[in-house]
This record gives sequence, structure tokens and C-alpha cells, in this order.
Amino acid sequence: MARLADYFVLVGFDHDKRGSGDGQGRIIQRFPEKEWEDNPFPEGIQLFCQPGGWQLVLERKSPNFLVAVLTDINSERHYCACFTFWEAVESLQPQQNHANVTDEEDSKFIQAPQLFAPKSLVLVSQLDHTEVFRNCLGLIYTIYIDCLDFPLETVIGNLLTCIVPITGGSQRTISLGAGDRQVIQTPINDALPVTGCSVALFLKQLGINNVLDLFCAALTEHKILFLSSSYQRLTEACRALLSLMFPLKYSFTYIPILPAQLIEVLCSPTPFIIGIHSSFRADMQDLLDVIVADLDGGTVVIPECIHISVLPEPYLIQTQTALCMVLDPELEYADYAFPPSSMSASSMKFQDKEIRAVFLHLFAQLFQGYRWSLQIIRVHPEPVIRFHKVAFLAQRILLDDDFLIKVLDGMAFAGFISERGSPYRACDLFDELVANDIERIRSEEGNPQKVLKHIKEISEKLHRNENPYPAVAMHKIQKPTEGSHLRLQRSTFPQLDEGMVQWFIDQASAKLKNVPPAVKVEMKCIVPMGHPTAAIDRNGIVLANSARRLEVVRNCITYIFENKLLEAKKLLPAMLRALKGRAARQCLTQELNLHVLQNRAVLDHQQFDYVVRMMNCALQDCTPLDEHLVAATLLPLVTAFCRKLGSGVTQFAYSCVQEHLVWTNLQFWEAMFYNDVQNHIRALYLEMECDHLTETGSVNGEREQKSALGVAAEQLRLWPTYSKEKQQELIDKEESTVYSQAIHYGNRLTYLLLPLDTSKNRLLRSTAIGDMESVSNSFVTNSIAGSVAESYDTESGFEDAETSDVANSVVRFINRFVDKVCTESGVSSDHLKALHANLPDIVQMHIETLDAVHRESKRLPPIQKPKLLRPSLLIGEDLVMEGLRVFLEPDGREESMGGSVGGPSILPAEGAIFLTTYRIIFKGVPTETLAGEQTVIRSFPVASFTKDKKISPHLRAEQEPQDRLQLRSSTFQLMKIAFDEEVGSEMVELFRKHIHKLRYPQYVHSSFAFTVGQSVKQVMEPKQKEKNPSLRTMSKNIMKNAKKTIGRQYVTRKKFTPPTLDQRGIPAHGDNLDQISVSDEMEQSALTLSSTIRSSDKSTMSHMIERACCRDYQRLGLGTLSNSLTRSKNEPFRITTVNRMYGVCRSYPSLLIIPQTIQDSTMQRISRCYRQNRFPVVCWKNSRSKSVLLRSAGLHGKSVVGFFKSQNAPTAGPSQTDSTSLEQEKYLQAVINSMPHYADTGGRNTLSGFTSAHMHSSDSSDKQRQPKIGVLIKQVMGGKEDVPSTFSRGVLGNRARVITLANPRATLKGRESPQGKWGSIRGSGRLSAYSLNADVGIRLAGKETLSLQANGGPSDSHYFRQQRVGLYIIGDKSQLKGAKQDPLQQWEVVPIEIFDVRQVKNSFKKLMKACVPSSACTESNTSYYHSLEESDWLSQLHKLLQVSVLVVELLDNGSSVLISLEDGWDVTTQVVSLVQLLSDQHYRTLEGFRLLIEKEWLSFGHRFSHRGAQTMASQSSGFTPVFLQFLDCVHQIHLQFPMEFEFSQYYLKFLAYHYVSNRFRTFLLDSDHERIELGLMYEEKGEKKSQHIYKSVWDYIDRLSKKTPIFFNYLYAPEDGEVLRPYGNISNLKVWDYYTHETLSEGPPYDWELVYGRREQVDDGERMDTMAPQTHRKIVWPCYDNQNKTEPDAISKLLEEMQMLECELGQVPGKWKETWDKIKTTQRTESMQEGKHLSSSSLLISSSLSHHRRSQCVYLHEAAVGSTLNLSLDTDSSTTSTPSSGIMGRKSTSTLYSQFQTSESEHRSYEGILYKRGALLKAWKSRWFVLDKTKHQLRYYDSKSDVDMKGIVDLAEVESVTLGTVAMGAPKNIEEKAFFDLKTTKRVYNFCAQDCQSAQQWIDKIQSCLSDA
Repeated sequence: MARLADYFVLVGFDHDKRGSGDGQGRIIQRFPEKEWEDNPFPEGIQLFCQPGGWQLVLERKSPNFLVAVLTDINSERHYCACFTFWEAVESLQPQQNHANVTDEEDSKFIQAPQLFAPKSLVLVSQLDHTEVFRNCLGLIYTIYIDCLDFPLETVIGNLLTCIVPITGGSQRTISLGAGDRQVIQTPINDALPVTGCSVALFLKQLGINNVLDLFCAALTEHKILFLSSSYQRLTEACRALLSLMFPLKYSFTYIPILPAQLIEVLCSPTPFIIGIHSSFRADMQDLLDVIVADLDGGTVVIPECIHISVLPEPYLIQTQTALCMVLDPELEYADYAFPPSSMSASSMKFQDKEIRAVFLHLFAQLFQGYRWSLQIIRVHPEPVIRFHKVAFLAQRILLDDDFLIKVLDGMAFAGFISERGSPYRACDLFDELVANDIERIRSEEGNPQKVLKHIKEISEKLHRNENPYPAVAMHKIQKPTEGSHLRLQRSTFPQLDEGMVQWFIDQASAKLKNVPPAVKVEMKCIVPMGHPTAAIDRNGIVLANSARRLEVVRNCITYIFENKLLEAKKLLPAMLRALKGRAARQCLTQELNLHVLQNRAVLDHQQFDYVVRMMNCALQDCTPLDEHLVAATLLPLVTAFCRKLGSGVTQFAYSCVQEHLVWTNLQFWEAMFYNDVQNHIRALYLEMECDHLTETGSVNGEREQKSALGVAAEQLRLWPTYSKEKQQELIDKEESTVYSQAIHYGNRLTYLLLPLDTSKNRLLRSTAIGDMESVSNSFVTNSIAGSVAESYDTESGFEDAETSDVANSVVRFINRFVDKVCTESGVSSDHLKALHANLPDIVQMHIETLDAVHRESKRLPPIQKPKLLRPSLLIGEDLVMEGLRVFLEPDGREESMGGSVGGPSILPAEGAIFLTTYRIIFKGVPTETLAGEQTVIRSFPVASFTKDKKISPHLRAEQEPQDRLQLRSSTFQLMKIAFDEEVGSEMVELFRKHIHKLRYPQYVHSSFAFTVGQSVKQVMEPKQKEKNPSLRTMSKNIMKNAKKTIGRQYVTRKKFTPPTLDQRGIPAHGDNLDQISVSDEMEQSALTLSSTIRSSDKSTMSHMIERACCRDYQRLGLGTLSNSLTRSKNEPFRITTVNRMYGVCRSYPSLLIIPQTIQDSTMQRISRCYRQNRFPVVCWKNSRSKSVLLRSAGLHGKSVVGFFKSQNAPTAGPSQTDSTSLEQEKYLQAVINSMPHYADTGGRNTLSGFTSAHMHSSDSSDKQRQPKIGVLIKQVMGGKEDVPSTFSRGVLGNRARVITLANPRATLKGRESPQGKWGSIRGSGRLSAYSLNADVGIRLAGKETLSLQANGGPSDSHYFRQQRVGLYIIGDKSQLKGAKQDPLQQWEVVPIEIFDVRQVKNSFKKLMKACVPSSACTESNTSYYHSLEESDWLSQLHKLLQVSVLVVELLDNGSSVLISLEDGWDVTTQVVSLVQLLSDQHYRTLEGFRLLIEKEWLSFGHRFSHRGAQTMASQSSGFTPVFLQFLDCVHQIHLQFPMEFEFSQYYLKFLAYHYVSNRFRTFLLDSDHERIELGLMYEEKGEKKSQHIYKSVWDYIDRLSKKTPIFFNYLYAPEDGEVLRPYGNISNLKVWDYYTHETLSEGPPYDWELVYGRREQVDDGERMDTMAPQTHRKIVWPCYDNQNKTEPDAISKLLEEMQMLECELGQVPGKWKETWDKIKTTQRTESMQEGKHLSSSSLLISSSLSHHRRSQCVYLHEAAVGSTLNLSLDTDSSTTSTPSSGIMGRKSTSTLYSQFQTSESEHRSYEGILYKRGALLKAWKSRWFVLDKTKHQLRYYDSKSDVDMKGIVDLAEVESVTLGTVAMGAPKNIEEKAFFDLKTTKRVYNFCAQDCQSAQQWIDKIQSCLSDA
């Protein structure tokens, strides 16, 4: 029984504080004035009466009612029912004139006063009877407002003295003495919430998903805020949310109605559920961590920073489905044709209970079996119970579920365990559900009807709990008359007689004193445990584990303990893999337990090692929560398994498994301790019960099956029957049990925390311990551990010991553990002190024991380790350090693991790391037993080493290595090595120092290419003796002579007269080409060699003439050099020797090509304008268009300012800057004049002369040859579609004009207007320096509409003849800012945005990490494709190819091009080389490509040493692979044009590898000048070459090419004059397999002697052993073997077999090239005899070649004899038919290349018409089908001539081809056997042929394809 109301309060507006801002309320009267002892009066109640604030209003409002909830300091909730009405405020001016009052005295309604003040009637109660409170307060207001004849004091006195029952289901009728009657219904069980209709209303307001979000947010302790314009709705919503959480109780801040004055509570850091009026919505903007639910709008706003853990599946979807069925039962039958008529939603009250039943059903599923995870620690005097969270989650297979983990860690669940954990208490509906209905719930999953039926049953119980009686007596409550609140009140609410009210209270109190106190009878019982939870997953399916894996575990353990160690060793790797599964770990512990006898198992050394390794593996491969379970089962075993090391010295397994963090986790030890205490408490009472049963003579067979909670429940039931002595005895026994376990666990902690080597304190260096210290300290309330630990240092006598730090840290940790568990378990303080006092001695004794074990373990013979394999070395390669034993660990490359692509894992491998003068080599064998016969080799050149990094220790199953290193190489190799324990740290550091010393020598001549064959000691010395002193001396003399010669040079200059405007516009002809007269002295100096070069330098010049670049210049016709150095005046270009002593530009070659008319004397001045003095020189000439390609560096920034002055600036005279600029302009004009078709143009090649007449006057042949250069320029420059019509041309004139063309077809008048705007393009946020916009592209393209093909190339149709510019200058946008150009000049600048070397360097680093990751990627943003995209490597290749194709187009169209980028030795070299490679087929041969690299990269001074960081001086600059980027571009072109290159892809990889390997001297140093200084240029002359040591990579390639065709491309069949135009879009580019491929069987395949030479030795040895059985079967591992070697191509195999046959016949083996040429010649002759018109000699190669750009090398010849199919391999000009008309001849290669997307070039094995049935509309349509055996596809088109595919069927997905049946809608008059079906993995295709024979042919063809695959 309880009081219905504790206090009645009258609260009114405080007029005294009216002027101080917001109004306030004050308590006018309170009854009773004296507080109840059991329920003090809550303070601040006036705030909740008016939550929006006390305010005066202008009109009277209708009374309102709300219930606020206040929580006191004891967490007790008080319900404040507030009834508020408004009274008129008395006038503040009494002298106011009353004459205005009307005479209508009898009127009931008058004009309302000006102001009204609120007044509240408040009831404060501990009971939640909202409707009763509303009725009672409404009755009081009715008596007042209607002036009823009932004293208010009597009504209030009766209200305060009304006593009602709390629970039991009884009804109580009450009356307040005003003719009223109310019935109060109590619930049957007050533990269940009473909700009325609030939950149903809550779901109606917010919806299912929003309510579930709030439900999960409340359970996971988030802040929740409700908004509504109704205060009562806020209270109802908060009540509903709390009732949904039942059986959990919300324990944080709960304020359903928050007053405005307390709004700062929303900033509280703790979780809360708060309601606030929606008028304060604007104040919620700053709340970033609060979930806001708008009840009126039905929305829930979750901030982005908040992540709400949702219900695990399948519970979420089941709950949503159940709620849908409850709220909308008609949904299930909505689509029925005849829906049931009786289906309708329940009433709000019943629906409310059904919703609650759904959530109660959910909690029963979530918490099923929770009682089996309760740990009872103490039974008497009060039960102490803990919840074993890890065990519960493990039973449910929910160890990784975020939602349930957070719920179990929350305070609500802690209160749930505290309230419901007791085994003997009163039970409710939830206990029945979770214990008895779980089996039913499991069986009903998946059946919504059964689930709904069960929910209805639960809801009926909930409804019956609130409404036990169906018939309720009628209420009788007086209500005020309608509109009474607007009536004029003559007086305010009366002052109540306090004495009279108190008299009623005293009378009631006196009566209650005589009544005996009501005792609440608690129906206690033993709480049912329910069924133990089986291991079920989230889908409710029992986890099925592989029986084979468990069998492997059992067999391996059996072999170990039966001493069959060889068998165990074979099974051990498979077992370690199996231990990654939970079931296998459980099986391991079970099997090990079987071999423990009397808590001890003594093993020999090998058995001990195996058992320890398995324990470590089981603890290593699991999640943290799973680790707790494994460690719990292994804890008894690690103290049982041991081995004897000597007399009296025994080593236990715990000393070898201490490296796991679980042993330093305080929560793990607590759970283990409580579990053991529970077992001992259970055993204690079971033993007592057994003794009792023995005395009485009865035996209970079920005694052993009782759970600990069952035993405890029985003891709690019997507790009141025991005597005090018996009770005290039980308390003492329990306390002793806990104390003994605390001592036992003190020893266990000591075992696992003290390391075997006590010098290594694991506890101190563990970060987890520091965190756990702070956590555990919060649990210790009155600990004495601190004082004991402090006194230990001074009193124990061990403070001087070396291990004091170790002992102290262990003692402190154990003290914290003991404090916590003993305090919670109720251990006495005396026992706790004794325990603290004994711990230091226990620790120290164990330390002494471990010292003996450690000493003896060091004396053990080492475990037999694999023999170290020595690597094969090159001739001249020496070991620097002997092999260090290491483990090669797997990295992020799955291929190197082996297991991912089939077969056993190859890595990790055990072996040794070797350091030689040339390489870093690992050689070893896999640790995997099944792969142990293989050899693993991984190496890379020392010179390619880029970075080493120490990596953190990784826990291994065996002993932990000391150090781990990660070595990365620029050859895309990575080594993660873990040094064996036998390798000391000092050896590791020495190894690293030697690597750095070899990688970065002080001088370049200390690298391997120079020191090869010398002793190692010489290599380590920083200085080295000069190898060729005579050459070195000669080089120094040359440089001295050069300086002297430069000092004596003088040139006679004539005054330069600037030409007039007309002269500059029209270039001269004949002898007048040169506007600046040439010095006579210069003419004479160029005639003979002896005239300018002294006799001491003649030999040097002879060498220069023999250089590759000179041979190439003569081939191109750029200049001829005879012995007398004579030259023809008619040649437009000449070879100059101005740089012969490298005086003009040190990074240029000695001989250069310049225009014929340019004097050598001007070159020195021109060169100063360019960076590094790299002035423009000619490097290639187009033999057809006579255009030339020039290269230079970019202009100097300072020079640009001097070059481009304002044309109106006054000048005193011609300055040096002016003359230099004019000479430069003359230089460029000379280049333009060198082209014959520009010498006679009359100067009209400007845009103004480019009329429409010119556009349409071109012939058809020109139209076909002109490309759309404008498209390419737009792509290169990044131009946009909408561009201004202004343009700029050129930058190099200092008297430039600016013109504006509003119309592209401007006439000559445009020249007369000097004013205008300077056109510019903005790129990357900066102004273009060259200021060229897309109109240049429009003009170049002939003003036609620009379009692109789908593949990114230019369109091939509608070409117009455009007016060409003489010279295009490709330059950086960052150059020549503010420059102006004369429109009459005949050159034009194309500014482009190109990457710099820093971007290349960064891109390469990211590319290496993408292709060779150090660890496996776990996130999507670190995946391979994401990392590849981040690197931008392919984007840079795309840019290079794009620029190169543009230059090729310009050159091919007759315009010369100058590449003027950066310093002229990086991007310039890349572009120039690619342009020549694309334009000139000579450079696509082996000899030509070598010549190209020697000329453009070596002679023109690419900084190989600097970019490769080859010395200590360039170490800081880092590695920048500019040359590798060029090779990658060549690789991309090679892929698209495989028949145009004489060399193979291996050739490119070989160069990519060896240009950084430093094995050869070719790619050392930065220029010819440096090579001459070091004596490298001409040292081969007269030197005796070693047979095995090569100084030049070219000599090595030549020698190797004679022996093997490894560098030759068998598909080589070039066309004369073929210009390649590759597609550069990123979608057309492929990642080079050089970056990703490796061969673990033999290492990098680029040192031929090591790979192929060793194989020949092995083959010879195998041939000698003729008696051994031989087999031709080979097993090839993609990740291990060299596939090109083990599976060679057909031609290489045939050539190899021919050589073997020749050897067997006793013949001298012929060279492969001769054999190849002989075969080609023979076939060509035979083909000609047969009368075939061949364009090239042919070989019948298999049609399985990949689909290349030349239409799979297939030529279709249209001749009189018919079409022939040939595969071209070589070109023979004598047999090529060239019809004059050009119509009957074969298509050109370029045409064939551009047609690779059309139907003519597709693979069509079989084709014809079929009817196909559609998948969507089921209609039959006629299609043209093509069966492609090569691509393994079945394609179909609309018609035979259609080139656009309508669809494709991948034959790899086809399962069967069968005859079909006639289907609906099929074509008529078709026989049944003409139908057939094609079944794939996705769908079934229905086809119909014209007849049955055709259908059978299709079926046979498709089945043939399937069988071939």
C-alpha cells in the first residue's frame, strides 16, 4: 500500500519579481507543510509547472495538464502532475476610473482583462497514475471555477490521505468527498511497465525504422532528445521508449519535460533521454552528438559523427517484419483477390501490448542462455554474481557483433544482472520467456504466422497484467461547464485553510498507526536456467566444421605423443593452418587434456617444441575476445606440460607462451578467477549435500548435474532455516575458498608474467598494461596494495637485485588484481594483508627458479636448422658478407605466397641473405614441409636499392627473431627478412652499413661496373687506383686544350641591319638565304680538320666521327663528314664542331647539327639564352616531308625579360640583348628556310591568308594524308570547347605585335590593326606562359568540326588541307610569361603542361608500393587498383604518348618541331626519342634502338648518375626513373604494334633492369664530357676485352643475340615508311608485367648466365644419368617457375630442337639467325613459285595469336585468283605489288591498324542467321550470329553488315547445348529439330535455325569450341 499523493502544491506567478526579466513562479501553499520522512519534497517544482517559462499573457488560455518526472539523489522518480489555469491580474492602479464598466451586470461574459497570470495545482506522487491525477486536479478546479458546494480543504485532505495498493491486480475505488468516484487498477506484477496506449502512439508518431534507431541508440548509451509542441506527448514518448527497453532499465539522465531555464543540461557529457518543447528547436543547432526525434514531424535526425550500432541479423529483419504485421495486418493480404474480411488492426490498447510483445520476444532471443554465463562468487551472506561476457558471446557466435557487445558493456545490462542474476527470487514474464519459450522461438523462425501467434499470446499476458478484470466500475467525475475558463472570476483561487487540511492528514495518520503494517509478500522461487545455448550462428544454423581438419589435429597430436615425429612434421603445417578455426582450437585443447595425467605431462625436447608451437599458433590466429576463450582452456595446460633440462630443473610450457597480450589483460584474469571460484563454491556445497545424503542413507544421482546457480538457489532457499552458527560457518568456508583461489592465482600470474629471461620485462614495455592500470584503479576502493608495494622495496631485502624492476612491476600488477577480486568477493582485510605480504616472496622465488631454467635452456643443443644454400655468382662478383640466416617473410603480393594460386605456400622461407659486390641475394627453402624441396631465390642489384626500414616484431609460432628489415629496390623487388636468433644485432647493423656503402660510393668509378673482378677490400675503399692512367691523362690534356682554344677564339662580326617588314615576311631565295653575312674566317675554319684542330686532337676527332650519332646523321642526310670535313653548300644543315671541346655546352655531344647558314661564332651567344646552354639543335629529319626535329632546353627566366621588351620603349642603340634575340630569331628562320616547300611559299602561311579557297583546293590524296592536328593539340594543351577567338603564335621575337581575329576567316585587314588582346589559356590555376589557346588547334585543323573516336584517337574522315606553320615550338606553360609574338613570323608556340621530375619521383614511389606492397591490403582505399590510380603513373605515360603523337603528326605534315622543355635532358629526351621511334622504322630494330639510346640519352646528356642516385653526392636527390618511363612507353607501343619491332618485350625489361644495376658502364655518368674525363668514351680501342666481363651492355646484347633469340621478336614484319600512332588513353594502357612479375625459382631472369647457364649445367648432368627414370611431365607454378623458360614458344622450341639434332648428328650447330633467315627465304621462294601475290613472306603461325592492332596480322588480298589468308612476318620490297591506281593493292598497315574495331578484323570461326528469343519481352528476332573461337565468344548483330554488337555470350559460362522444343511466338513453318537451347550460368538462350541441318551444325561448332577450351 502507498499514498496516492504525497504533496499538494499551489504554485502561482511571482509578481514581486515581475520586472527582473523573465517571470518566475512561487509556491503559494503546500500540503502538508511538513515533509514525509520516506519522501522529502522535491525542490524546484515551480520550474516544471511552466516548462516554457512563467509569462503573463493577453488573453485567457484553456487549462492544460502535464506530468513531469523528477529524479532525486537516490534515483527515485517523482511524478509531478501539473494542472495550470490562468487568472486575471489585478490592476496596479486602484484609482482607475470605473465608469467604463457597462451596465450589463447580468451578463455572464465580459471583456477580458489586459493581463492573465498562470497558476498551477500540483500533485507530487511516487506512483504513476496519470489519469487519476488528471481527474483529481480537474475536480478541484471544477469546484473552484463552478463554485460547487464542496469545501476544497476536505477534497484535498481526502486526496492526501488516500491509500492505494501498488500491485497484485486489485481494484480500489476512491472518492474525494465531492460526489465523485474513481477506480484505481493496480497491475498484477509491478515489475512489468504499465503503458496504456503510449507505445502504440509512439510507433504511430515516428514509424518502425525510426523507433528501432532510437531503441538501439538508447541501448548503446547515446544522447536522445525529443521535440514536440505538446508536453504530455513528450512524457508519453519517453515512457514508451523506456518500456520498450524492458527488461533493461535506463540508468542515465531521464527528464521527459525539460524547463527552459535548465536547457544547459543538454550539454551534459553523459547519455540522456530528454524532452523539450519544439519552440526551442533553434537552440539545438550546436548539439553535434545528440539524436533529435521530432514527434510532431515524425523524423529522427542522427548527426554524421554518431554511429548507431544496429541489431544483428536476422533479429533486425525479424523485428521489422513482426512490427509490420502488428501495425498493418492487412499488408499480408493486400494483394489477395479475396482478402479476409475480418482482418483489421487491433485497438490502440491491444496494439500497444502487441508492440511491447515484439520487443520482449526480441530480448528473449538476444539474451537466450544468459543464465549459463553467470558466475556466482559468493552465496552467503549475500549472493555476488558476475556475468561472463566472453563466454556468452562465444556461445552465440557473436564475438564480433558491435551492438550486443555495447549492450553487454552498458550500465543498463549491469543493472539487469544485479537485479535478475540472483538464482532465488520472484520471476516475471521475461524469465518465463527466456527459460521456457526459447525452443519454441527457434522453431518458429522463418514462419511469420507462428511468430505472430506467439506475439499475440505474449501481448495477452501483458494486457492481462494491466487489466486483470474485464469489467471496470464506471467513473464519476464532475467536469467544469464548457467555456467556464472564459467566465469573469470575481476572486482568484482561494487561500486554503492549512489547519483543516492538516487535521485530515493527522486523523488518517492516527488510523494508520493502529493498523498493522502491510508486508509485501514476495513469491520467491528458483529461477529456471533454461536450456544451454548451442553454438549457433546469426542464421540459427549450427556451425559445421570440417571433419577433415579436426582429424588432422587429432592425428598430429597422436603422432607427437607416440613419438612418430617424422609423421608429425608432415602434418604440422596443415595443422597450423587448421588452428585458424575455432573448432580446431577447441579440439586441440581437448586432445591435449587427454595426455595430462595428475596435472603433469613430461615431454622430450622435440615433443615439447611441437606442443609449444601449437599453443602459440592457437593463441596467435584469433580475435581478442576469442583469445580469452583459447587462453582460458590453455591456462591449465601451460602449467602441466613440461620438460626436464637437468637434475632438478624443469621447464614448463608457460615460459614459452608468454608473448601474447592476453596474459596482461586484467579482465581475462578476473573471468578466470571467478570461474574457478564458482567451481569450488559449487563443489563445497555439493560435498556438504553428499555428506547429508550419506547420513540419511539416500543417494541422489542428479547431484553432479546441478549447475552452480542451481546449488546456490537451493542454499538461498535454505538460508533462513540455518542457525546463526551454521550461517557463520558457511560464510567462513566461502571466504576461505576465495582466499585460497587468490593465492593460487597469484602464483599463476607470476608464472605467466615473469619472462624466462628476467632482463626483458615484458610488463613494463607493454602498452596494454598501462591502459589496464588506469582502468583497474577505478575499481579499487579501499586498497592497501600501494603501501605494501612501497614497503616491499625497502623491507624485502631484494632492492639491490638487477631484476627489481621486473619484480616490482609484476608485484604491482598482481596487487591490483588481488585488490579488485578480493574486494568484490568479500575477503577479509586480514587475509588481504597477508596476501599482499606474501606476494613479493612468491615472485622472487620464481625469479630464482627461472634463472636456473634459463641457464639450462641455453645449454640445450640447437635444433637442427636447414643447411644454408650458397648462391651462384657472376664472374667477377665477390661476396662482401657471408650468408646471415634469415626468414624471408611474405609481403603484400599474393602470387609469391603460392597458396592463393594453388599448391602449398612458398613463403615464408628459411635461408640466408648474402651481400655481394653486385647483388643482395636471398636463397633458402620454404618452411612449408610440402614445398620444402623447392629453392627460393630473391635478389636485386645493390645499385637499385632504394630504402631499408626496420619493422616491428611479428609474433611467430617458433622463437621470435631478433631483428626484422624491409629492403626495397627500384627493380620492383621487396624483401621482408627476419633475422634468426643466432644473428646478433651488431651483424645486422654491419649488414646495413655495407649495403649503404656499396649503394652510394663516393665516386662513380667505385661502383661494380668498374670494380668487377677486383677484391672486396678494394671495393670498400673510398679511393681507387686509376685503371687507365694514359686515357685519363689524355682526357685532362683535351680539356686543357679546350680551355686554351676557347680563350683564343675570336669572331669578326658585321653590323646587323634589321630587315624591313616586307623582307621579313618574304624569305629570300638562292644565295640570299642568309640575311647575316657569314664571316670569311668562319668559312675557312669549317673546311678542313687540320685548320681548326691541332694535331694532338686529331685522334679525338676521329673518335667523334665514329660515334653513333654521326653515323645516324649521315643516314638521315643531315650532314656528311669526310676525312677532310668538307661539306656541300647545297645541304641545308651541317655538322658543327663548335662544341668539340665541350666549351659551349658540357652536356651536349661534341658534334651537332645546325642550319648551314648559321655561324659557329653566334652559337655561344645563343646558348646563353637557354638553360644549361642547351641551345636548339637538329636531331632527326623526316625523309618524306623534309621537316626536322629539334631539341633544346627551356629559355632562361632572366633571358625572357630581356628578349621581350615593349616595342615602344626607347633604346639608345642596339644592345647585346637585341642582337642575341635577333640571332636567335635568325636561327629559327634558318631552320624554316631549310625546308624546300617553305622556301617558295611567298610568306603567305599566316592565318589571314588561310582562306576558304585554300581549304577546298586540295586534292583527294592530300585529304587522306592530313590528320586532325587540332584535335591532338587540344588534347595536349587541355583546351576546352568554348574558347575565345584570339590566338598567339610564337614567343621569340622582341618586336612582336599582337593581333585579334574576331573571325577565323580574317582578311589581310587584320594585319593593319596593331591593337588587340593577347590570347591565353589557363591551366591548373595559372596563366599560360606561351599564351596559346585552342584556336591554334582550330586553325591547324582547318576550322573543321573536331571529333574523336571512341578509342581516343583522331577521326579519320573529312580532312581538309590546312595552312601549315614552318616551325612549332613545344614548350612549358611556365616559360616566357608576358611574351609577345610578331604575327608575320613563321613559327608558332604550343605551350603544354608537363610533369616535372619531382612528380615522376613521387609517382614512382607510389607505383612501387602499389605493385609490390609491403603487406596485404585490408581496406578498399589501399587496394591494388586504388593505389595504382593514386600513383598517376599511367597518367604520365598518357601525357608523354599524347605529346609524342602530336609531334609525329606535325612532322609528318611538313612542319618542323622544336622540343623546348625543362632543362632539355628529361622530358625533352623522352619526347624526342618517342617521336623518332614512332616516325622512323629504323629505330625499331635492335641496332636502331641502340643507336637511338646512344644518341638521344647518352650523347645528349641525360643525367643517369644523378637521376639514379648512383653516388653519395646524388643520394639526397633520390631515384627518378625517367629512362624507365620512356621504356614503359615503348612497351605500350610494342603491345599495340607487335609486328613493327625487331626486339622483344624481354629486351625492354633487360634494359630496364640493367640501367640501374650498374653491371655495365653504359648508363653511368651524366654526359659524354664526364665519360671522356673518366676515360670511358674510347677505352675499348686497343684494349684486350675479357671474354666474360662486359663493360658495355650493347656488347653483351650482341654476344647474347648470336647465341639465343631471346631478344628477337618472331612477329617482326615491318612496312616501309610506317608511322605509328599509338592510342594513349589510360584505358588503352597496360601495367607492365616487369613491375609485378617475379620468379622465385631462380631470381630475376636478366642475368642470363645465372638463369640459363645454370640450366644447361643441370641438363648435362641429367643426360649423364641415363639409368635414372625420366619423365616428360612438368608441374609449373605460376608464382614460382619461369614460364617463358619452362614453356617456351613454339619457334624457340623448334630452333632449340634443331640445334640438339645437329649436335646428335655430329654437325656443328648453326646460328639461330641463319636458320631463321633460311626458313623464311625457303618459304618465300615456294610461295612465289605457286603464283601467289604476296606482300611479305609468310609463315603459317597458329591462329591463337592475341588480337593485335594489325588485325591479328591477317591480310586479305583482292586479286584475280581470289582471296588468300597469310600471316606476315617480314617485308620484301621486291615481291610487293604496287598497282598504280592504289585500288587493287592491299591495304596499308596503318589502315589495318585503325580497323581493329570493325567487323572485317574480327575472328569469325562460324557465322549465320539465327532466331533468338528475347529475355524481356519473350519475342523472337532474327540476328546475325558470329562464333569466335579465339575470343571464346558468341556475338550477335542486327545484320551481317552491322558493326555494332547487340550482345555477347561468353562461352566460358556455357554449361550445355541441347536440342530445344517449339516455344510460343516462334517463327512459323520451322521444323521442331531446328530449335536448340544454350544454357549458361546466368540464363538459358533459345535459338531457332532455318532447318535442322543448320541447327545441328551450330550445336557441333559450339560444342567443338567448348571441348577445345
